[in-house]
Amino acid sequence: MKNLDLFSLGTESDAAASAPLAERMRPKTIAEYVGQSHLLAEGSLLRRSIEEDKLFSMIFWGPPGSGKTTLARILANETKSFFVSFSAVLSGVKEIRVVIDDARELWESKKKKTILFVDEIHRFNKAQQDAFLPYVESGLITLIGATTENPSFEVIAPLLSRTRVLLLKPFSEDDLITIVEHALNNEAKGLGKFSIKVDADVLRYIVSLADGDARSALNNLEAITAIVQNLPAEKRIITKEFAEEALLKKSLLYDKDGEEHYNLISAFHKSLRGSDPDAALYWLGRMLAAGEDPLYIARRMIRFASEDIGNADPQALTIAVAAQQAFHFIGLPEGELALAQAAVYLATAPKSNSLYAGYGRVKEIINKTGYLPVPLHIRNAPTKLMKELDYGKDYKYAHDYRDAYTPQEYLPDKLLGQKFYQPRDTGHEKTIRERMDIWQQMKNAAKDGK
Repeated sequence: MKNLDLFSLGTESDAAASAPLAERMRPKTIAEYVGQSHLLAEGSLLRRSIEEDKLFSMIFWGPPGSGKTTLARILANETKSFFVSFSAVLSGVKEIRVVIDDARELWESKKKKTILFVDEIHRFNKAQQDAFLPYVESGLITLIGATTENPSFEVIAPLLSRTRVLLLKPFSEDDLITIVEHALNNEAKGLGKFSIKVDADVLRYIVSLADGDARSALNNLEAITAIVQNLPAEKRIITKEFAEEALLKKSLLYDKDGEEHYNLISAFHKSLRGSDPDAALYWLGRMLAAGEDPLYIARRMIRFASEDIGNADPQALTIAVAAQQAFHFIGLPEGELALAQAAVYLATAPKSNSLYAGYGRVKEIINKTGYLPVPLHIRNAPTKLMKELDYGKDYKYAHDYRDAYTPQEYLPDKLLGQKFYQPRDTGHEKTIRERMDIWQQMKNAAKDGK
């Protein structure tokens, strides 16, 4: 049988001095694994499936450095199944067929299951993904895919229905500090033999640049310590200033503690709000040149469309979402124009924060009043008992009335008369305000007529 386990060589070389620190420090067991407690807590579905050797087909979805491959290696180490791994970048249907043939032979001869780990599964096309379907469904293979892309868009629906999508989150700074401290102190695989001194605030600075990426945090640590590890023992000290100098470029571009990362996005956001398309384009260009994640910028524009424009121009949200989708579809550098188009549209659109303010008032009142009961007349009444309890009684169906409107209360009794959304006389909100004023007049007339 041909063994396609591409992890075999990697695991044998984990402890080699020549391997990168991030590779050497990969945990081998669940007990060593840090983070992803929502997946690996005691009694969790995945934890039990590993401990009981009853793995199900799954897809790990998470950003780079969130531990997808490491978790797959742990499954390889702790399962009794035959483990096969390959990358979607390097493999195709031919290799899949070899795995299937080997899996069938292994099951027929030794009743041993096969786990197939596919890294970057989103890179497989529909035909390649289709090739897995009958064998995942029959249980001949247990498929474990890993992807940084949203499986809803990148994995075919039939395969999604036969797997569980497990979301891996970026590591918290506390998790990353635990990881880098372990690497700094571990003598067998890490940097412990060098006795390098690093203050807690310096470690926090190092991991702050990693943006939740464990591999990046360990790479940062390794880059800095490599400069001092061969110095005399008394000089093996890493200060904040030294770390900033060693990681200067990344610090300037991505400092999460309030420097250029937040300065640039703040300038961009305020330029949009201030209706200055030229400044908006400039700060957009600055962020992209600095290496900012374009999809992060797209997310901020989507938020801006609702927060600062709202219903003054309902099309703004559509434009912002379309820009995100366009960039997701064509990528760099062509996708930059879609972001630029959206930025100019948002900057020149009429502005209103009425929606943002209104929803803020809603959250505030909910915190004060708790969960008020739904009025009986707008409750659903699918059963006889509910009808007997007056669920839905006297409800007025809007479409039975002129212009599909009739005065009727929808808020809980305790909140009658509350006004959360107060549109301005700006853009499309002027039309909305006029419509709401007419409805309010009809309400007032109905009350006066009682």
